[in-house]
Amino acid sequence: MNRAFLEAMTEAGETPESLAEQVGVDPKTAARWVSPGRIPQSRHRAKIADLVGRDVADLWPDVLKRRDPVWFRPWADTEHEAVSLRWYEPAWVPGVLQTEAYARATLAGEMLTAEEVDRLVAARLRRQSILTGDRPPLLVAVLDEAVIRRLREGPAGLCAEQLERLIERAALPNVEIHIVPTGIGLYPGLGGQFIIAELSDGLRAGYADSQVAAHIVEGVEDVATLAGRWERIRSFALPSSASLALIKEAAQHG
Repeated sequence: MNRAFLEAMTEAGETPESLAEQVGVDPKTAARWVSPGRIPQSRHRAKIADLVGRDVADLWPDVLKRRDPVWFRPWADTEHEAVSLRWYEPAWVPGVLQTEAYARATLAGEMLTAEEVDRLVAARLRRQSILTGDRPPLLVAVLDEAVIRRLREGPAGLCAEQLERLIERAALPNVEIHIVPTGIGLYPGLGGQFIIAELSDGLRAGYADSQVAAHIVEGVEDVATLAGRWERIRSFALPSSASLALIKEAAQHG
């Protein structure tokens, strides 16, 4: 339990319900702020701290210890609060499903110091805790078969470990993995990676990477566009059972 936040809230005469109303979030979301490691989204922290009369650093000291890049933190917060994540990847294994070795391999060739790589990998692995927490989100991941082909044909140890990780994660009740087979040919997903997060209050947000920047999408129309794209991509993917069979076959013959 986050005793500092609970005490500050009590002294200020606030409750999760009253804070939720003033900040504009679902009461269930506010109630989770007293749990260890549950940090309000960055756009809400300053207002919450002001309402209870404390500094952000006093309430959530872990904010100062975070290793993820500053530009990525708003999305990491969104992932933490999400009740569902719809994740499409045409080239990589989704970050929350990666092994440490695979995560490091994705950064190979980047102009990064060893320290920077360590920090980025640690942050990526830290994000994975959302899948096994008390209230894990539903993760539906759709991957292009090219991701699995690269794992089948890549460095034996690294790729075998990553394929096994996918098989392990697919066994979780809150994780579905689907593969778009190569035989489909051209389809809408070739335009690039994206994620759609749904929060407990019904709001949705999107995230998309490019070669030069990452974009967080919060406009209703823009998120709806991503949702429509997701449905089209999902329609080309194999069922989860057939997708898992494809992954297992790659693991056996890699």
